[in-house]
Amino acid sequence: MIRSLLYAPANRPELVAKFPRFRADCCVIDLEDGTPEAEKASARGMLQATVQQARAAGFAGLLAVRVNLPASPHYLADLEAAFACDIDAVVIPKLESPDQAFPAAHWLQRREAEAPRARPRMIIGGIESVRGVLNAVRICDDTPHLGAVYFGAEDFAADIGGRRTPGGDEVATARAWVVMAARAADRIALDQVVLDIRDDALFRQDAARGRDLGYQGKMCVAPGQVRLANEAFSPTPQERAYATRLVRAYEEATARGVGTIDFEGRMVDGPLLKHSLAVLAAPEDV
Repeated sequence: MIRSLLYAPANRPELVAKFPRFRADCCVIDLEDGTPEAEKASARGMLQATVQQARAAGFAGLLAVRVNLPASPHYLADLEAAFACDIDAVVIPKLESPDQAFPAAHWLQRREAEAPRARPRMIIGGIESVRGVLNAVRICDDTPHLGAVYFGAEDFAADIGGRRTPGGDEVATARAWVVMAARAADRIALDQVVLDIRDDALFRQDAARGRDLGYQGKMCVAPGQVRLANEAFSPTPQERAYATRLVRAYEEATARGVGTIDFEGRMVDGPLLKHSLAVLAAPEDV
């Protein structure tokens, strides 16, 4: 479960050391956009120490490194440095086809063979371009060790030549396509960022829309967004109570040979039961 994914620049280890206090489900040390070009090599060189610092500070969630995009001259060196560290995932931005992740899969398999772990390492892929969205089904189906994907609305809008709006209608089709591709392939789907870091109402509204679409978590660009994301993608007490009543009523009805029931004014059958069971299976801690 990844309800929240938070970034910190790889060239700012003092920010990475603060990961434990923010309680994000996944924290990412960013060698890509967060690290200036002139500092990428030095940030990569101190990556091992940065990861160790995060672990020593007590961070127990998923720890990942975002490498530079596959077309970058930094990509292969980033992968080698990332998989030399004690990380749970590598984040590959702007994936446009499964083969672009093959070098990462090679390094991942090598590390798993050398140092297997109870929680297997995985790849998190960014679908952020027009070509990436068009190839989302192939990426989700055929990328080795892909555990999650995220939709990068800002890069997608820039690639297509559109203009971002708070309502997000301009990326609605791509946003829905990515989550459908992810869920069809049983990958975790992470929703777009909200750059307005002081607008909590907008973040909550956007997160609720993403959850309604089927996303399971959200990208966070500021620590203050983590709590909002964890709340948005966790069932409320009211949702849990409703799910408990529905499951109990449905089980009682099916024991009598009834497959569809009138439950609190709604007709309920298999799909709503499945949703309620998922609500009850979700962790309670936000």
